[in-house]
Amino acid sequence: MKARYGALSTLLLIALLLGEGCGKKKTAAHAPPAPRPSPHTPAPKLGDSEAGVASWYGAPYHGRPAANGEIYDMEKLTAAHRTLPFDTWVRVENLTNGKSVDVRIIDRGPFVGNRIIDLSHAAAQRLDMIGPGTAQVRIVVVKPPARETSSLYAVQVGVFKAKENADKLQAEMKTKYGKARVSMRQGSPPTWRVLVGEESSASKAEELALRIRGDISISNAFVVRLDP
Repeated sequence: MKARYGALSTLLLIALLLGEGCGKKKTAAHAPPAPRPSPHTPAPKLGDSEAGVASWYGAPYHGRPAANGEIYDMEKLTAAHRTLPFDTWVRVENLTNGKSVDVRIIDRGPFVGNRIIDLSHAAAQRLDMIGPGTAQVRIVVVKPPARETSSLYAVQVGVFKAKENADKLQAEMKTKYGKARVSMRQGSPPTWRVLVGEESSASKAEELALRIRGDISISNAFVVRLDP
């Protein structure tokens, strides 16, 4: 009888222990998902250089917002560049006459394939290139911006005066390459740029530009920065 009572006690004890274990649901600790890294682009280094064709622009952009938001004044020493961060200072040397000028990047452009920088009227005067309109130049970074910038890059494949033409090309590019957008540039009249892709670096965007040049007859496909 005692043995039987002892066996029943043991079974009751096991049942109680099992009940406690089932009552307390164990939850696994899940770490929160890692934040998606933003595409930080290192600031250009002092002395970085580039050579090519410079042009200049005035009216109808004078008095209108530049890409960085400030009002463009063609009599200040500023310039437009496709990929350099805003507030980068560069020295532009006219390779024909040796004249040079320092300008601050505030805008995006030029939007002609073989040009590398668009100068203000005042800067173009310093280089003695108002008459010719363009000049062979070398640009050198003399003062990088204060901090790294967060940005993406795309490929410009066209610019139009009629938005419906830009929309048509944008739809075609979106079908072929996944991402494409239309961006308006202030002016009188405004123009509409078609931008393809959204890459985390200029080198990846250049790879996309090479694909586009190879797939379709757009020889002027070039890399531009997508500013926040």
